[in-house]
Amino acid sequence: MKAYALCVFICCAALCSFHPAGAHCDTLDGPVVKDAKLALEQSDVTPVLKWVQKSDEAAISGAFQKTLAVRSKGKDSQELADRYFLETLIRLHRTGEGAPFAGLQPADAEINPAVAVAEKALAAGNPEALKNFLTFALDEGLQEKFKQAAAKKNFKEGDVAAGREYVAAYVALMHYVEGIYDSTRRAEYSQQQEGEAAHLRKVLH
Repeated sequence: MKAYALCVFICCAALCSFHPAGAHCDTLDGPVVKDAKLALEQSDVTPVLKWVQKSDEAAISGAFQKTLAVRSKGKDSQELADRYFLETLIRLHRTGEGAPFAGLQPADAEINPAVAVAEKALAAGNPEALKNFLTFALDEGLQEKFKQAAAKKNFKEGDVAAGREYVAAYVALMHYVEGIYDSTRRAEYSQQQEGEAAHLRKVLH
């Protein structure tokens, strides 16, 4: 069970590393924008506070109040104010997770397929489909790269062209497994840092 859980974790890390599209927090149909619209409808900033770091609460609350003030001046002003608030919110959210902000993305923007499956699994309250998806994704990539390297390994001595083909396949395989391993180590290090920071805050308070 522990090995299986590790396999799934590695799959997650690998997909996160090799699919830069990532989640869809910056899309107009993403969860951040949905909560932002709810906040504006209710004139209450609370629904979006969870999307930003505590250190950014004052900034997003200030932007929210400015947005509410401008929204009352008419439809055109409301659209501009809403856009300003959404961009500010998502920029702060992305900064908080250490990611760049490239502007609001359209509702139909392509997202990481693993994220789409993860959200469906979370909505259903069952991780099985996500586990299967990630396990298959890792196995498919590993099998293909290993097969290519193994098939080209026994080239004839002196055949430089064939040797280069093998090296290319070898490098692709090694980079693949190295990327997976490094991703897991980065995740473990990040979790360790979070734990140490939480302990320090507890001691200081």
